[in-house]
Amino acid sequence: MKKIETSILPVMMPRRIRPTNKFRLKAWHGIILVMLAIVTTVPAFAAEEPARASILDVLFRWMPLLLEGFVFNVIISIIAMAIGTITGAALGLGQISLNGSVRKFAWITTQFFRNAPWLVLLFFAMFLLPFEIRIGDFTIPLPDWVKAIIGLSLPVMANVSEIVRGGVSSLPSGQWEAAESLAFSRTQVLWRIILPQCVKRMLPPWMNLYSILTMATVLASIVGVSEMMTLTGQALAAEGGRSDLLMPFYSFVLLMFFIYCYPIARWTVRLEKKFAVIN
Repeated sequence: MKKIETSILPVMMPRRIRPTNKFRLKAWHGIILVMLAIVTTVPAFAAEEPARASILDVLFRWMPLLLEGFVFNVIISIIAMAIGTITGAALGLGQISLNGSVRKFAWITTQFFRNAPWLVLLFFAMFLLPFEIRIGDFTIPLPDWVKAIIGLSLPVMANVSEIVRGGVSSLPSGQWEAAESLAFSRTQVLWRIILPQCVKRMLPPWMNLYSILTMATVLASIVGVSEMMTLTGQALAAEGGRSDLLMPFYSFVLLMFFIYCYPIARWTVRLEKKFAVIN
């Protein structure tokens, strides 16, 4: 009986996949940007006239008012994000609806507001919405800041809709099939199985969208809302239009938004690493 010789065949090892995105936000990036904002104000300090009040004195005098305007920016962003998230989640679920009419309406609405300029939507809300709404004997006023919130929540709604649709679509189909085999209804599958798993995938882009919205709240200054940029312009006008104040004041505005948005960006990067999905 002949002995069958066996040979070991070479096995090709899988190629190691290197991450394509090597750039990550680090803490020293923020320090460099802060130092850059400070350095840009040096020429303005050097050009100030001794007879006038110093730039620091003027900036410190107006700082409480500017900070109050920045808080208003944050409030606008939080409310607009809340409204956009609720309506966008409903619109995103409409995009995966089994009803063809609902799915088509949700898709058209999402694409329209997602691809429309934010400033145009803001003007749309400011000039086409009424100044007040009367319901019987009750009158509900709509001030400019409320219209600004509505105008900014429209593109947020569309982007959240895409985040929800993408998060649900990213889950493998086996999740749906396993749930259906256990006689779960579609509503039960969504709320108990699919959406809880999607939260981890949707949270980083949702936070990134909030940062973009916060920076976009300065657009409300164009339509007369008294936020930080509007108050900065009024403070400069009250100081007689001094050109040496332009750089320090607007650098302070830039610095405040950076201090608020940069930690959100860092937290988003951490969540992306923590909730990384390997298919």
